[in-house]
Amino acid sequence: MRVCASISCISMLPPVKKDRVITQLPKCFSANAALHTKEGFHPHVKAACQVQKAGIVSFNVAKVIVVGDVAVGKTCLISRFCKGAFEKNYKATIGVDFEMERFEVLGVPFSLQLWDTAGQERFKCIASTYYRGAQAIIVVFDLSSVGSLAHARQWLEDAMKENDPSSVLLFLVGTKKDLSSPDLLAQIEQEAMRLSEEIKAEYWAVSAKSGDGVKDFFFRVASLTFEANVLSELERSGSRHVGDIIRITDSTETSHKPKKKPNCC
Repeated sequence: MRVCASISCISMLPPVKKDRVITQLPKCFSANAALHTKEGFHPHVKAACQVQKAGIVSFNVAKVIVVGDVAVGKTCLISRFCKGAFEKNYKATIGVDFEMERFEVLGVPFSLQLWDTAGQERFKCIASTYYRGAQAIIVVFDLSSVGSLAHARQWLEDAMKENDPSSVLLFLVGTKKDLSSPDLLAQIEQEAMRLSEEIKAEYWAVSAKSGDGVKDFFFRVASLTFEANVLSELERSGSRHVGDIIRITDSTETSHKPKKKPNCC
């Protein structure tokens, strides 16, 4: 019954927007700080998606949590991508906010649940309850603030307490690229890439204000999490047919689905 209900829900969804269709693996920001530098999707992933195109119903969801210091631009980053807007009036996130962004990757429907968590210390306990079950963790810091990069490691450690390190993709993202002077940007980026290599994260530098790099970044996140999900299912399925792994699945825990979207900036 659950499968039938899911199929019904899928049929009611509007088509994926044309600007959310991914046909090729997006490039990394820097080959020196990337999860991998391959030019295309894994052959097994492409094969599975070809089978899906023959008529197998599919729907995949990946949970992505966004963490970092207060005022580094987590909400603005998500808002720029999901809404195409930049919020000038800053308001701190209370607890956690949530956005769902739909894609089509290699012809397969795929969605990212973007969990925007509070950076304020007093909301940390509330936000941390939503960390569990993440497929990707985005640690955000301010490219004009050396201190926010220094805190990135602690944010990652807190998020990893609730997740399996072997099954989570890590991204280290510097925001406010437009506010950082060339000299400071070069200095912080050097330190950020060193940290990325140490924690095995992919590094990106973006500007939510101008939009520079934001779409490319989230397309990369969507593509790599999709690829990881498919490969993980292939490994678990063993000798089962490759097409069987593209199926209706919600990889997040039911208990962590938002009941109501809280007020936030």
